[in-house]
Amino acid sequence: MALRDVFMYLSENQLLNGMAQKYGLRMGAQSVVAGTTIPEVVKTIKELNKANISCTVDNLGEFVFEKSAATEAKENILKVIQAIHDENLDAHISLKPSQLGQDIDVDFCYENLKEVVALAHQYGIFVNFDMENYARLHSSFSLLEELHKEYDNVGTVIQAYFFESEANIEKYKNFRLRIVKGAYKESPEVAYQSKEDIDQNYLRLIEQHLLNGKFTSIATHDHNVINHVKKFVKDNNIPNSKFEFQMLYGFRKEMQYDLAREGYNFCTYLPFGNDWYGYFMRRLAERPQNMALVTKQVFNKKTNTVLAVGAATFLLGRLSKKSKK
Repeated sequence: MALRDVFMYLSENQLLNGMAQKYGLRMGAQSVVAGTTIPEVVKTIKELNKANISCTVDNLGEFVFEKSAATEAKENILKVIQAIHDENLDAHISLKPSQLGQDIDVDFCYENLKEVVALAHQYGIFVNFDMENYARLHSSFSLLEELHKEYDNVGTVIQAYFFESEANIEKYKNFRLRIVKGAYKESPEVAYQSKEDIDQNYLRLIEQHLLNGKFTSIATHDHNVINHVKKFVKDNNIPNSKFEFQMLYGFRKEMQYDLAREGYNFCTYLPFGNDWYGYFMRRLAERPQNMALVTKQVFNKKTNTVLAVGAATFLLGRLSKKSKK
């Protein structure tokens, strides 16, 4: 099993996710998750706004299979929207339809989403639909399309590893889109598997939407991609008002500030909440070199949580087997 697959396995483990909620931020996650409460998030947004960096706020949530949990998530998101408005923050919302009931009942999910989007629309706040695995892809697009009939403050994510993404870039060109490579393990029947193929498609999608789309959020930590985009927009006379660079909170902080100082629109993806574990493991899966975050906090530091012991044991076992091959 590749190291990426190890982290993906951990991200989908409900037992470890549950323990993470119980024991709080551990294993270095505090460096990439902006706290667990709305006041903590507001404080972080204000700090970033001072540096001319906007934020997209994600109230983290995994494995929502009860209506009560989906309703609670909706109420939390509504509180974040109210806080953004009340504090006059430069921020918008990112959410997963699955957190609001997509896996329970689509009509129930739609009503939750509509309540969120309606309040955000009232305050002039954008709402972005984060995309998850392929099984939820078309349902998420359908929910987006239905809401867009009434509200213009919604957009979504296009994942470069899917074969159909080029067609979807064209289909949703009148939406504000975030272009990403993709963070889930997908079948070779629906997605590119090699890094080279994904990277090539990623640049194609970015260029296509920059030329023909409404607004493009370029989500990357790769300075080569960023330099490519800088040259592309200059060569094609694309104004800065048509795009932004976007990075995850806690990653390449100096580059984030540098891009904002250079005059580019910049947005930090700001996750918060108790349900941080799956998000954190997927970030490590995307960039295995960030395993240093784990080793520093878990393997070299005593913790009294079953979560840390379980994850560390699993990782060490897998890595040990790999090293013997």
